[in-house]
Amino acid sequence: MPVIKQKTKSPKPAAMIVLSFVIVIAIGSILLMLPMSSANGKFTDPVSAVFTATSATCVTGLVVVDTGTYWSIFGQIIILLMIQIGGLGFVTLVSFFNFLIRKKLELRSIQVASESMNTSGFSDVKLLVKYVIKISAICEFTGALILMTSLVPKYGLYGVYISVFTAISAFCNAGFDIVGSVEEPFCSLSPFASDPVVMIVVPLLIIAGGLGFFVWMDIIGYRKKKRLSLQSKIVLIFTIILIASGTMLTLISEWNNGRTIGESGFGKKLAESFFYSVSLRTAGFNTFDLQSMNSITKLFSILFMFIGVAPGSTGGGIKVTTFAIIIMTILSVIQNKSDTIIMGRKIDKESVYKSLTIIVLAAMVAGFTACVLFYSNNSIQGIDAAYEAVSAFSTSGLSTGVSAASGVISRILLCLTMFIGRVGPVSFAISISVNRAGVKNEVYPEGKMMVG
Repeated sequence: MPVIKQKTKSPKPAAMIVLSFVIVIAIGSILLMLPMSSANGKFTDPVSAVFTATSATCVTGLVVVDTGTYWSIFGQIIILLMIQIGGLGFVTLVSFFNFLIRKKLELRSIQVASESMNTSGFSDVKLLVKYVIKISAICEFTGALILMTSLVPKYGLYGVYISVFTAISAFCNAGFDIVGSVEEPFCSLSPFASDPVVMIVVPLLIIAGGLGFFVWMDIIGYRKKKRLSLQSKIVLIFTIILIASGTMLTLISEWNNGRTIGESGFGKKLAESFFYSVSLRTAGFNTFDLQSMNSITKLFSILFMFIGVAPGSTGGGIKVTTFAIIIMTILSVIQNKSDTIIMGRKIDKESVYKSLTIIVLAAMVAGFTACVLFYSNNSIQGIDAAYEAVSAFSTSGLSTGVSAASGVISRILLCLTMFIGRVGPVSFAISISVNRAGVKNEVYPEGKMMVG
């Protein structure tokens, strides 16, 4: 009698992506708890280790201890590896090494890689994986070399290490820095506010990582195709608009604030405003005291962080394409159009529904986190709690000091918020949802409701 083999159910691609991040965070947390990872040679408490590992893997940049002074060189390298893995994606790196040894990927593996990098088809996966590695290597290597021209004369050979660490952290939109080891703890890049090399190279690396690898592949192939895809056009246009408007809003709102940029000349004010605007795109570096910003600056910063960068990039947020679809849907409704039209193209209903779902879920996660942060710490203001919550979800990593001052429960919640923000609220929801096997397409009677 023949043996009937029962087919095992394959895990969903979204679940595989979520699991890959969990594995990296778990391994990183264990390594960071070891005495060799801390500068004082003592064990690190689990909450601080998990928080740092989550922030690094989710390329956020929120910290509860200063990276440059608390962690040893070994601990810093572990953090840097998690930043690189988290920025490019664990699935992407595994796919690359499989391609490198000419191992053929199974259909399921290709599907996971495709979803991990936000590609629509399987045919682009192999090419895109190679582009991801090449573009990352070129940008990080070039950025590190240019940063060395400024940091090596100042810090000697240690400047090489700072340059490499900063370049990788900037391209991966992570916001981690080790400048505290040679300057003041938690100073981020404030000591370089007058350094033109740092103030130009770091934002360029952030922008390069935030554009997304699909856009870079499209730009590189422009010479042959002589055209850009709709997604690339939207990403490039909205990136310019958001950075320019963020720069102007920061410049105007902080112009007379002596605790931030108020005491600087026009050139330095403009440079620091530009740097902050770029860093809002989920990077996490700062050159002035964020706690001292005016409330109106924090308010519009929350919106910019919430939007984030491009899909398939090293950054987070709801993504500029999601934001663009919702904005154009609103305009289409106002114009009494039945479809969402962008640049003469009709956007499919599935993308519109998914965009709306992402925004609602993201707002719920960030809103809940903000409420917990506010009510669990009486010493912080509501705007700072909202700023920190959105920063965590968008993996921006800009902080007004709430993370460092928060308790255990708040830190655990921030870890979960960073994690959801990195893998995406929809992917996270799908990964924990229960499949209803055997459910057929059903036809329902139409229902009418009054809205507005």
